[in-house]
Amino acid sequence: MPDVEEKVPLKDPGDAECRSRKPETSAPTREDPSGPKDPPEDLSVTGLIDTVDNVSKLSNKIGMNHDFHMEEKVSPPSSLEGQVKETMHNAFWDHLKEQLSATPPDFSCALELLKEIKEILLSLLLPHQSRLRSEIEEALDTGLLGRKAEHGALNVPLLSKYILDMMTLLCAPVRDEAVQKLENITDPVRLLRGIFQVLGLMKMDMVNYTIQSLQPHLQEHSIQHERATFQELLNKQPSLLDHTTKWLTQAAADLTTPLPTCLDPSDSATVACCSPNEAVGSPEPLSPTMVLSQGFLNLLLWDPANEEFPETLLMDRTRLQELESQLHQLTVLASVLLVASSFSGSVLFGSPQFVDKLKRITKNLMEEFDSRPEEAMQTVSEQVSQEIHQSLKNMGLAALSSDNTASLIGQLQNIAKKENCVRSVIDQRIHLFLKCCLVLGVQRSLLDLPGGLTVIEAELAELGQKFVSLTHHNQKVFGPYYTEILKTVIPPAQALETEVESL
Repeated sequence: MPDVEEKVPLKDPGDAECRSRKPETSAPTREDPSGPKDPPEDLSVTGLIDTVDNVSKLSNKIGMNHDFHMEEKVSPPSSLEGQVKETMHNAFWDHLKEQLSATPPDFSCALELLKEIKEILLSLLLPHQSRLRSEIEEALDTGLLGRKAEHGALNVPLLSKYILDMMTLLCAPVRDEAVQKLENITDPVRLLRGIFQVLGLMKMDMVNYTIQSLQPHLQEHSIQHERATFQELLNKQPSLLDHTTKWLTQAAADLTTPLPTCLDPSDSATVACCSPNEAVGSPEPLSPTMVLSQGFLNLLLWDPANEEFPETLLMDRTRLQELESQLHQLTVLASVLLVASSFSGSVLFGSPQFVDKLKRITKNLMEEFDSRPEEAMQTVSEQVSQEIHQSLKNMGLAALSSDNTASLIGQLQNIAKKENCVRSVIDQRIHLFLKCCLVLGVQRSLLDLPGGLTVIEAELAELGQKFVSLTHHNQKVFGPYYTEILKTVIPPAQALETEVESL
């Protein structure tokens, strides 16, 4: 699913000269119904609401991710866009400084800024804060401020002090320090610039607070909307569930095909996550939940050349591909760390700093690994062996022998091969972990990780949570369809359940 642009730009002030120089912030404001509307620079929440399909995608994204939040899209300072914006911002603030320093002072741009600040402050208020709304309207009355400016009596420092007091009252605790720092700024232009920046952050805080408050409603809306839309398509195209049926049929077949044994019978976490037929080599009565879990896991091994992707998961295909890529990267990372630990011993791997450094070395080459695995692993092997050698030396321990160094480098380089034994075992164990997540939940699955995965626990927790959220939401939407399909896939004599349960 394509990402939603999460930056909501401010509208420009009405003054022509100031509008051409006005700096942007991440803070959204309510539109002014009296003036012309400039086209938005980026996709905004308002723009999304205008399109039903985009509403579905945004509510789906928010509903599945409890940590979803909006934030400013910041251009890197070295990029052309970043340089242009910085130049325009500096030009605006220099222009404001010239106006306020003139004799008599020119307050035209300052008035536009104060008008914008007033709108942001009002947007931060909750519906019941009517007294504060009236106070802000009176203190920053546009007409009154304009008349004072005409007579050269606009007291910018005093107004800034009032705005800071109001920001202190309205800001979230996380912004207290930023607001306090502004109180030490005496230059009026620097102060206004700082106020504008912090107000942008406060506005984004309010947007995220609103999103969190509406999340249950957005989630339910997403479920109902997706299901209704899909049903409309299904009414027009009765064969729309053919690929979904084939996908679930294959998942059921995978579960009823006897497997010889688990990866490692001595590993309690592995045994716990194996399905009964995997542990004893005999089929076990199926349930819709078991079949769905297997089906979702199969999606992480999907052949890109296979166009028969389940219709009920087309909206999530991009996200599933991202999870598959993340799983692949974690497999390589854990493989490197497992090999490195066998040569480093418990002393080095008992140091979180040492393990984190090896992680950074490997992660930095993940993109290169996809296109040039052999070259990437050669670089990784050289840097990892060097890091182990230097760390052993720094701790006064015996360095690796030349034979051990050569063996370490060789084993690390072999990870580039898909059939590499260590890589295959780690890959299967990560899949078993994800299977545990679907059955037991992420937190319980983290309590007893299979061997070789403890060093990537944080990364696995993130992967598991994303996978569970995606599958849970999809099941909420399409559960009724899955139930009907599985009635034909699972023979009644084998069925343990009659309906799809929540994973």
